[in-house]
Amino acid sequence: MEIDVFNEVQDPRPWAAGHEQARFQQALTQARLADEAGYGCWWQVEHHGAEEFSLSSAPELVLAAISQITSRIRLGHSAVLAPHRFNHPIRVAERAATLDHLSGGRVELGLTRSTVPEWRLFGIDQAEVRAQTAAAFSMIPRMWTEERFSHDADGSGIPDIRDVRIQPKPLQDPHPPLWQAASSPASFEEAGRRGVGVLGTTMWESLERAERLIGLYRAAVAACADPVGAFVNNQVGFFTFVHCAETDAQARRNGAAAAAAWYSTRALSFFEAATDFRLAMERHQALIDAPDGGGLAGSFLRAEQGDAPTEGALLIGRLLGGEEVQDEEVFEVLSAQNSLIVGSQETCREKLRAYADLGVDRLLCLHQMGGIDDEAVLTSIRLVGELIPEFAG
Repeated sequence: MEIDVFNEVQDPRPWAAGHEQARFQQALTQARLADEAGYGCWWQVEHHGAEEFSLSSAPELVLAAISQITSRIRLGHSAVLAPHRFNHPIRVAERAATLDHLSGGRVELGLTRSTVPEWRLFGIDQAEVRAQTAAAFSMIPRMWTEERFSHDADGSGIPDIRDVRIQPKPLQDPHPPLWQAASSPASFEEAGRRGVGVLGTTMWESLERAERLIGLYRAAVAACADPVGAFVNNQVGFFTFVHCAETDAQARRNGAAAAAAWYSTRALSFFEAATDFRLAMERHQALIDAPDGGGLAGSFLRAEQGDAPTEGALLIGRLLGGEEVQDEEVFEVLSAQNSLIVGSQETCREKLRAYADLGVDRLLCLHQMGGIDDEAVLTSIRLVGELIPEFAG
C-alpha cells in the first residue's frame, strides 16, 4: 500500500492578519517534508466558496509551486471539477500537461462532478453534470494522445471542435494516470467501467462498507475492455483523517477529537449534505428499481436494503437535524467504525494495516485538519513517514 498525503489548505477561524499566506506557506513546508519522508503522492483538492473549510480554489497553482520545491513525490489533483463551466476539458488537458513537464512527469489527474453549492455558484444545471463529466473523461486523454483533436457536439453542451492541436502533450507516455473521486456505489462502478482509479473517503464509511465498495470497483474494472484512457488504472485510493503523535494521549491532547468534529460539521454544511443526501437517495432508488437491475451498483444497494443504520449514519442524521453533538462523541463514533487513524505510531501502524488488508492501494492521509497546530501536523507527517517502508511493495 502506498501512503500519500491529501491536502485541503484548511483555514479555521479565528483568523489573524496574514492567515491565508501562513496557510499556503505551511502547505509548502508540509509538502517538502512529505517528499523527504517518502510519501508517494501529494493530492490537492479543488473547492470554491468554501470559506474556512478549504483555501484550495486554485490547486493547479499550489501543485506547480510544490513541483519546484520537491524532487520525487508525485502530484495528484484530487480532483478537477469536471463540468465544463468549472473547467473546460481543453484547459484541464493543457494545465495538467504543463504541470507534468514542470514536475518532470509526476502528475496524477482525478476528475469529479462536484456537488450542489458549487454547481449553483457556477450556474451549472445538475441534470447536465453527469454528461459533462463523461465528456471530460472521454476528451482529455484523446487530447493528450492524438496529434490533432476533433470533437462532435453532443449532449454535454460542448460545441464542435475541429482539427486542433492541444498542447503541450504530457511528459509521461502515454499520459498521466486517471482517477475518479467517488462517494457512492454508482460512482465506484463508473470509475471501474471507465478503467480509471477510484478515490473514496472513509471519514463516514466503516471499514466493512469500504471493503464492499472496493469489491464493487474491482468487479467493474475487471470487466473494462475499453478504458477512456490509453491504459487501465486499476488502483483504489481512500482518504482519511490521520494524526500521529508520540503517544495516544498526546494525539488527543493535540486536538484530534475537536478537529474530526470540526471537519464533520463543516463538510456537512459546505456540501449541503441534506440536499445531497436526498438526491443520492433518489439515484439509489432508481438503480434499485431499474428494469435492467441497475448494474453492479443496483445489486450492491439491494443487498444493503433492510440493514440497520450504522451508529455513524445515525450521528449524521442528528447533525443534519441541527443537534449540537459533543466533539468527543463525534470522535468516538468515527473511531469505533475505524473511519480515522489517530494515535501513537503503534496505534497508527495497526490502523494502517487494516486498510492495507482491505486491498487499498493508496491511502491518502489528511494530516492538516481543523485547528491542529502546524508543528503537530509536521510531527504527524514525520511519524507516519517512518512507517512507510513497512507498507511498500
